Amino acid sequence: MKRQLTHDDIRAAVYGGAVLGGGGGGFVERGLRTADLALQVGTPELWTADEFAADELTATVALVGAPAAPDPQVLPTHLLRALELLRRDLPRELVAIHTNENGAETTINGWFHSAMTGLPVIDLACNGRAHPSSQMGAMGLHARDGYRSYQGYAGGKPYAYVEGAVSGTLDATSNVVRRASVEAGGWVGVARNPVEVGYAVQNGAPGAIGFAIELGRRFLGNGPAGAAGHLGGEIAVTGTVREYRCEQREGLDVGVAVLDDAEGTTLHFVNEYMTFEAGGERKASFPDLITTFDEAGQPLASADVEVGKQISVLVAPAENLQLSTTMYMPEVYAPVEALLGIEFAPVAKILADA
Repeated sequence: MKRQLTHDDIRAAVYGGAVLGGGGGGFVERGLRTADLALQVGTPELWTADEFAADELTATVALVGAPAAPDPQVLPTHLLRALELLRRDLPRELVAIHTNENGAETTINGWFHSAMTGLPVIDLACNGRAHPSSQMGAMGLHARDGYRSYQGYAGGKPYAYVEGAVSGTLDATSNVVRRASVEAGGWVGVARNPVEVGYAVQNGAPGAIGFAIELGRRFLGNGPAGAAGHLGGEIAVTGTVREYRCEQREGLDVGVAVLDDAEGTTLHFVNEYMTFEAGGERKASFPDLITTFDEAGQPLASADVEVGKQISVLVAPAENLQLSTTMYMPEVYAPVEALLGIEFAPVAKILADA
């Protein structure tokens, strides 16, 4: 199915994305502005994956960086420049683009590109929830023999602006872009990893944008409880933040939030919330969805949590989300686990229990 994205889609997509962001995935106000601009300058289109031949080429558009970075700037012109740099180096033409993940800003990744270039956005994400590393959003390409990654990137305020194009192994190119985001003040827009549509359908999360829009409508109608019900989850706890630490490490926000409830609820995050612990026990782990809301019931990014704020925590099981194959590859968790000093990879836990 092909359809034009409308103003009615904007708030639902951004707020549904914010819930699925799980503490990351960007910020609501910026997502709303970018989506609104896309509809001002053109007519972005959302196509289901069955509108394409399996061997046609799509690419990921994304934002890379640390949400709490002090001085970031990614403008719509930077997003287009990143795509231009990618397309310049590709051996054949792209027919479409897709987002890396669902988040407040990332669910609408590609809308501005589509409005300006005419390329349709596929109703597909590399992953149906937000995640902290490029490898987690690469649909298993790190394990595809001979795969060559192409990435274009751009971002930063005038005195810190960087842009470039890089090709090579997935790990090497992703490391270059992550470093560029630090040099740019915290964020860059990226277009990367051209791949066949058929591969993306098999290894990514087809239908993820429609899923976020429907979730957003449930949230806008019934608040956090409506979102929790739609996801088969629950509002697990409400409490006041008594401890919060966040630092930028390797271009990511790494930290912990502790609540004042009787069980001492503890949330570890690397951009997104990785673990939920209560009473000294692990209750949920990424890729389970762990999302915080402020006292007014608005989605709250991990970067915006503060000591003294009252927050509520939604927890929904991974099996109720639209996830990529990478979420069950233990090797993609190792760098994130190292940043936190704890283990939580789902496949690793399954193997340990076998």
